Amino acid sequence: MTNRSRPFSVPAKPSLDGLEEKWAAVWDEQDTYAFDRTAERAEVFSIDTPPPTVSGSLHVGHVFSYTHTDTVARFQRMRGKAVFYPMGWDDNGLPTERRVQNYYGVRCDPSLPYDPDFEPPAQTAPHKRGGDPRQVPVSRGNFIELCERLTAEDEKAFEATWRRLGLSVDWKHTYATIDAASRAASQRAFLRNLARGEAYLTEAPTLWDVTYRTAVAQAELEDRERPGAYHRIAFHRPDGEPVHIETTRPELIPACVALVAHPDDERYQALFGQTVRTPIFGVEVPVKAHPLAEPDKGSGIAMICTFGDLTDVTWWRELRLETRTVIGRDGRVLADPPRGLDSESGRAAYAELAGATVHTARERIVAMLRDSGELVGELRPITHPVKFYERGDKPLEIVSTRQWYVRNGGRDDELRARLVERGAELTWHPPYMRARYDNWVGGLNGDWLVSRQRFFGVPFPVWYPLDEAGEPRYDRPITPDESALPVDPSSDVPEGYRAEQRDVPGGFTGDPDVMDTWMTSSLSPQIAGGWERDPDLFARVFPMDLRPQGHDIIRTWLFSTIVRAHFEHGTLPWRNAALSGWILDPDRKKMSKSKGNVVTPIGLLEEHGSDAVRYWAASGRPGTDTAFDTGQMKVGRRLAIKILNASKFALSVVPEEQAVRGAAPDPEAVTEPIDRAMLAELAGVVDDATAALEGYDYTRALERTERFFWELCDDYLELVKARAYDSDPAAGSARAALRIALSVLHRLFAPVLPFVTDEVWSWWQEGSVHAQPWPRTEEFASAAQAGDPAVLSAASTVLRAVRKAKSEAKQSMRADVERVVVTGKSVEAVRRAAGDVAAAGRIRTLDLVGSDDAELAVEVRLAD
Repeated sequence: MTNRSRPFSVPAKPSLDGLEEKWAAVWDEQDTYAFDRTAERAEVFSIDTPPPTVSGSLHVGHVFSYTHTDTVARFQRMRGKAVFYPMGWDDNGLPTERRVQNYYGVRCDPSLPYDPDFEPPAQTAPHKRGGDPRQVPVSRGNFIELCERLTAEDEKAFEATWRRLGLSVDWKHTYATIDAASRAASQRAFLRNLARGEAYLTEAPTLWDVTYRTAVAQAELEDRERPGAYHRIAFHRPDGEPVHIETTRPELIPACVALVAHPDDERYQALFGQTVRTPIFGVEVPVKAHPLAEPDKGSGIAMICTFGDLTDVTWWRELRLETRTVIGRDGRVLADPPRGLDSESGRAAYAELAGATVHTARERIVAMLRDSGELVGELRPITHPVKFYERGDKPLEIVSTRQWYVRNGGRDDELRARLVERGAELTWHPPYMRARYDNWVGGLNGDWLVSRQRFFGVPFPVWYPLDEAGEPRYDRPITPDESALPVDPSSDVPEGYRAEQRDVPGGFTGDPDVMDTWMTSSLSPQIAGGWERDPDLFARVFPMDLRPQGHDIIRTWLFSTIVRAHFEHGTLPWRNAALSGWILDPDRKKMSKSKGNVVTPIGLLEEHGSDAVRYWAASGRPGTDTAFDTGQMKVGRRLAIKILNASKFALSVVPEEQAVRGAAPDPEAVTEPIDRAMLAELAGVVDDATAALEGYDYTRALERTERFFWELCDDYLELVKARAYDSDPAAGSARAALRIALSVLHRLFAPVLPFVTDEVWSWWQEGSVHAQPWPRTEEFASAAQAGDPAVLSAASTVLRAVRKAKSEAKQSMRADVERVVVTGKSVEAVRRAAGDVAAAGRIRTLDLVGSDDAELAVEVRLAD
């Protein structure tokens, strides 16, 4: 052994304890996962990593899906790719605002001036959502500062968890969706959308959450089953005869602008083109025909209100009806009656509703209808789906507001078809997920509403000139030069104006809204890749190779990212999309913070070990919902321990003079049939695992590798153990085969179990296992090709039969066996490993009798 050679360093008692801290520090110190900025695009594998929402803590669902991505990243790195694996933080939007409100006990009031000396009240118990009187009102500037302060702390905690989990992220490449670079990119992309006509401002009926006082996009909706009731109500023809409608929302009668029935409904043919009077309020409204009316629903004729639901919006738009708004942005009935409600009795009735919540207004108007006799019969209770904002607690209303939109094919069949084609160009893992994309795009009924009436977000980079009456000229927006980005219209002054001209007639005003958080997240490939900020980096990583994400946000994040890349670059933003499923609780329900059934990961990582938790995560197939199962984590921990112990044994049989760190075992030294048979089987495992990971099926790769490993430990190691300790050439064959298998298995397991594999690799090799090339069958082809897997299979069958006989007789596995008789077609395969079989089973006499039987038959006679 030369002075430069270093011997193996195998611990006497290997343990998993402390491996996470040890190897996380080594990887950080040695820059193990640094991205090579000099690699050409063909040699790069770039990942559009999901930026987790920074609103408290990570949960086990994050660990689940991010492990999948990390497994792919590690595999590609070992395949020789320069892996661009950044991490972002999604820290703007409603979740952060809610957390800041609850954590600091404040609420944002934009009318207040900025206080440079403000300090939040001492934190107490979490505050309720909404207008809690205990929450201290603060200016928008102070509120944003608190958001930035809290998200910075959350990001540190998130990074610590990711490092503990072993994510092979290059931590020099991070971003936050509210940092200056992200704001500039978001505003630049928006200005280009605006210049090309893809973004536009308009006043239109808008889904509105009355609690958070913000517009809501179609992708943020969810239906929830809620109790309701049908009310049968009489409208009045000119001749005094009633026309009965049935509605679940009688409080919207003052907002009624028409009745509608199907054009072919014979019951109402004579009414089309006529008018009827609304109950209580006496307003004349027309009767219209429209094919969306359902003859078999209720009485077959419905009232159109502005606005009760999305169908009302469709009817209102297509039939060109007038607008009578009665519900305000706070969810209460407006103080002033709508246009057309002119009678003294009608105004008096409306005054009874003014200022009431929707629920209270409903109760009051039902009482009025009873008194007037226009409520017919009893209420008919039902349960029906009601639209909610996915984070909200109250049903959505539809109010008319001025909002920004981005075209997404919802009102443009040609654009819709092109975006469907983009989905077809993308490679989906698993493939059936593409149908969800197609269904979503095909079902869009409007453009993407991208403005939000919130505070902590990317501002729209737009000002408006004010006319002499101080009214904004929305048709003449003022936009900044791209070189000035990012800007904040609430504090920055547009070119050509002075600060003192803000909000005065003849001056200017800033757009008060911020972008929907998906407007920034949909640019994650551009932001992470340095679009327009670092052209050299962008050319090496875009379009990216992989978008990993949950299947539930195909309609939001995946689709919106495709829309932005289609407009800006005329291409897909990535080549592959890998979809993870949900984590289910013991009741088979999705884990989510809103349901209160999530599990945080730190305790699991500490109790079971990071490799064990990663093993459980990698056992969840792509796109498949997976049960939270600590039992699987325990299995993973046993596997990691077995890797330690099996590695120790395989290295312990190597003679001291050969135990040189980094020395490659020679496949030519593998001469024995059973050793070659094992390597032949291993070659199949390498091929299968490689093909699975190339197809993003990390679960199959793990299953195939693990199954071989346990068979190796249970059968092959026992079969060759005695021979491996000898000094003859046959012993050298076993030792060489063991080290080849060890090298290959350490690398096959490395993407899923990074800590234990780097630990065992370090005992006998130089460098990190994660910097090694992925195993190839060519490394040991000469031995594997000469091997017959049937030899190992047949020998294992005999050994298992011997073990079974000893176990049933309650004898030690070290007990002697007097005689074993083996019959069947595979006897010759056993004969080629007879010495190892006899030694492993402690068999005195091994009789091998050939026969035509397909199955091996093994007869065991134990010694006295």
